[in-house]
Order: sequence, then C-alpha cells, then structure tokens
Amino acid sequence: MKITIVTVCRNSAATIRDTLESIASQSHKNFEHIIIDGGSTDGTLAVIHEWKKHRVHLVSEPDNGIYDAMNKGIRLATGDVIGILNSDDVYYDSHILENVSAVMSNPAIDACYADLIYVDKDNIKNIIRYWKSCAFKKGLFSKGWMPPHPTFFARRRVYENYGLFDLNYALAADVELLARFLERFQIQAVYIPRIFIRMRLGGISNNSVVNIIRQNFWIYKAFKKNNVPLSPVSFLIVKISSRIKQFCARPTI
Repeated sequence: MKITIVTVCRNSAATIRDTLESIASQSHKNFEHIIIDGGSTDGTLAVIHEWKKHRVHLVSEPDNGIYDAMNKGIRLATGDVIGILNSDDVYYDSHILENVSAVMSNPAIDACYADLIYVDKDNIKNIIRYWKSCAFKKGLFSKGWMPPHPTFFARRRVYENYGLFDLNYALAADVELLARFLERFQIQAVYIPRIFIRMRLGGISNNSVVNIIRQNFWIYKAFKKNNVPLSPVSFLIVKISSRIKQFCARPTI
C-alpha cells in the first residue's frame, strides 16, 4: 500500500529537519512525501534539498494559506492513502505508517486516526498535553469532540468523492472537513489507540484568545453547513473539560 504524506511549510528551517527525519525513519517504505512550500526565505528550502533523495516531491510557490497548500498536496498525491504531517510536527515513532497500512489493508475502511501529544516547541520530549481520542459515533461532534486532525489518514478516494478543505472556513477548515467526512457522509473510520504525533505547541488556531474565539465562530458555521446539531452550552462545557483532561492526563510510554 502506497501512502502519501503531505507537509505544508513556510519559513520552517528550525523544525522541518525533525519532520523529514521522522518520515525517513518509517519502517513502512512504500510512501511518497509531497512538500508544499509557500515561498520560504529562511533556509527551509536548503534543508529540504538535502533530503531530495528520500522520495521528496517539492513544490515552492505562493499560496492562499495553509489549507490551500494542503489542497495542492492532496491533488498531487498518487498514494492509496493520504496523511498530513505539519512542518513542526513529528511522528511518535518509526512504526506509524506501518500501523496505518495494516489497518487500511481492509478495503472496507475509509480512514483511521489515533492519539496526539502536544510537546514543548524547544524540547519535543517534554509532554505538555495528551489528546487521547476514542472510537467515533455519530453525534460526537455536537458534544465538542473531534479526532486529532494531524493523526488522520484517509483514502485518496475519500477526498475525490467528498471534497478537499473548504477555504471559506478560515481557522476551522480541518474541523469542517472532518465533520463532513464523519458526520455528514459517515465514512468508515477506525480509531487506533496509540500515539501517532508529537505536535509542537503554537499552532495558528491556538496562539491567541482572539484566534480561539474566531475558531469557535468558524466551527459553528462548519457544523451548520454539515447539518451537525449544536448546543453552544454543552459544546463549550465538553470542549473545555476535555482540554483540562489533556493537561492532566499522561500517556503510558
């Protein structure tokens, strides 16, 4: 099974080497790595060129934001299954793609996802939060749940049939896409109960109170688009309580 990994970057010289190393170390070797660079000026491209021999397909050109760049990568994908690994994130260990391939060998499965840990941006061994997911049931999005998008792998046909990231949804395009796939079209997704991703803290959607408020506004619009019923009070209660649990919980390593 061929897996496509899409990485979007711009001025990521400080972190992208870790990302590239975590992909190159994977035990499952039937993969392609598509990097969509938004016109870096800080040495990112020099780092990437060092790794060109590791199945790296680089596109460097202006884009209309992170989700537009992700869509470019998905359109270029030739793999059976597509995953997205951000340029400041790394795979938890060398067996992630192997796990994905094993689960997705069942042709009835459309997608899979797993757990994620947030780590210190300067020390990826230092765990700050633990996002433990669970098996999906219809209606969970209404209660403030969603799977960690960086752990999500889907068949290429899912994107072909149900669409790419909707650029109208600003900071919540990932939420909209997952709600569309899981709640609206009810694709068959499997939860893998293990950590897939080390994610450095500081993403664009959680780096300020204003962005958090804006993101929740766009989440509301995304749910409305996909006919996901939403009780604002219960949604916020579950979301806040789950966030607190992420800070308190620690994985068994």
